[in-house]
Amino acid sequence: MTDAPFHSGIARGPDTVRATWIRARDGARLRAVLWPEGASGTVLLFSGRTEYAEKYGPAAVALRRRGYAAATLDWRGQGLSDRSLRDPLVGHIGDFADYQKDVGALLDLLREQGLPEPYHLLAHSMGGCIGLRSLHEGLPVRSACFSAPMWGIRLHSALRAVAATLAALARPMRLGHRYVPGTGTRSYILATAFDTNVLTRDPQMYAWMQDQLARVPELGLAGPSLDWLRAAFAETGHLARLPSPDLPALCMVGSAEKVVDLEAIERRMRVWPKGKLQIVPGVEHEVMMDLPEVREAFFDAAAALFDAHR
Repeated sequence: MTDAPFHSGIARGPDTVRATWIRARDGARLRAVLWPEGASGTVLLFSGRTEYAEKYGPAAVALRRRGYAAATLDWRGQGLSDRSLRDPLVGHIGDFADYQKDVGALLDLLREQGLPEPYHLLAHSMGGCIGLRSLHEGLPVRSACFSAPMWGIRLHSALRAVAATLAALARPMRLGHRYVPGTGTRSYILATAFDTNVLTRDPQMYAWMQDQLARVPELGLAGPSLDWLRAAFAETGHLARLPSPDLPALCMVGSAEKVVDLEAIERRMRVWPKGKLQIVPGVEHEVMMDLPEVREAFFDAAAALFDAHR
């Protein structure tokens, strides 16, 4: 195990933290971060597109207060993990199945380091898409909590058809590495003022996220590639055809969600026999980064789920 950098000064996380480089089975170098203190078990934090471990410091604190250790990693192509394109700001993946290699490497690390069991899943946005596939592939968790999971991408139906066609044509034309038209070449957080953001209603949390990227710009990621979009359409379509896992689950999403497809979330949770959906009034995409009372309620509900399935 080789130590990896971790920017504690911007993370607001627990004092006890380990950051290490790990290798996926295809050789991709990934940064994993462990907050190992917690006697009740370990929560696997599956982050969203553009995100990185330092952003989950407050989540690790909230979980630690409730008795849980936490573990996360930077998905390939973002954070400090390997990026595959010459332009490191493009959010790129060729196949969402590659993320399962990252999951496998993280699980190997947890076992090697002896983090407390049982394991539970807490997954946000794109991490919710990766997490749902992981559950179908046997992720060894007792329960799963989702925050605005990307089980569909929010697009107008006409725009969706155009985007899907464009994404499908990009690979044979060798344009899959290009940015999706209309997306930025700068991080959304840095390019967008608080008053027009679609992530959080909390100005202090938004300013903190902006400060993270201003101080450590190498953590940042901009718009997705056309290959990412094609792969995301393929993965969400595949998952929609699968049954719900036989696992206790809680899904929380804001009523003002503008990033992922709320209807896809509602369809999934209606057929999840051991699942519960909670739509939080007024909240946008970042339930865990919203106003303090919303954050506390989210982690209380997540911990109650985890405690009930220890």
